[in-house]
Amino acid sequence: MEFGFDTFLLLIAAAGAAGFIDAIAGGGGLLTVPALLTAGIPPVAALGTNKLQSSFGTAFACFRFYRAGLIDARASLVPILFVLVGAAGGALTVQAVDPAFLAAILPVLLVGIAAYFLLSPKMTDEDKVRRLGPLGFGFAAGCVGFYDGFFGPGAGSFYTLCFVTLAGFGLLKATAHTKLLNFTSNIVALAVLAAGGKVLWLTGLSMAAANMVGAHFGTGMAMRFGARVIRPLLAAMSVALTVKMVSDPANPIAQLIWAG
Repeated sequence: MEFGFDTFLLLIAAAGAAGFIDAIAGGGGLLTVPALLTAGIPPVAALGTNKLQSSFGTAFACFRFYRAGLIDARASLVPILFVLVGAAGGALTVQAVDPAFLAAILPVLLVGIAAYFLLSPKMTDEDKVRRLGPLGFGFAAGCVGFYDGFFGPGAGSFYTLCFVTLAGFGLLKATAHTKLLNFTSNIVALAVLAAGGKVLWLTGLSMAAANMVGAHFGTGMAMRFGARVIRPLLAAMSVALTVKMVSDPANPIAQLIWAG
């Protein structure tokens, strides 16, 4: 698929900004998916291409966090396995089930997440008491992985919430491990979409380069400022995603609002 130079620059700029945001709080798809759709790419191909470019940025963020000693790869093996299974199940299920019902309840959940990250007085970079063992936490992470493969928006916020509330991680450590699990579920979804021929490889790889540059600066800011920047940006991205979903005329909540 060919684009004009101005459209190409729009896609590159969106990917770079998305990489920066994703590395800190997730939600970069709010920029890249609309940009891909504006470029005239069909919706499913836009989702597949977005998974490709975001996977590179997420992988790069994982590498930087790992090099900084913020990711315990060995302890993450159990949740990674659960996420692999969950994301594969979600990607297969979405082909047979209409995910519209999730669009109705997700804004409510995201508002709750935003309020938690913004208002919780104990939200710091210090680790707290772990509430679930490896298998219990792995199951919870696998559920988020299923959601990411099935629907996707806000998955990073859900992963981070699990790490903070269930594993007792501080916010910076939770953000680092979120990238690892998010990369896992992204790769599974990408594989399913690529198998169906729904990925524009040249466009996605061009955007991936910009996404990695954004991820470089985003991870640097997250490691430098920690909870002071992660906390408000997580809340802001959750609210932004909520507004985007509620403003969609196809969303059941939007239909109720406009009907009223």
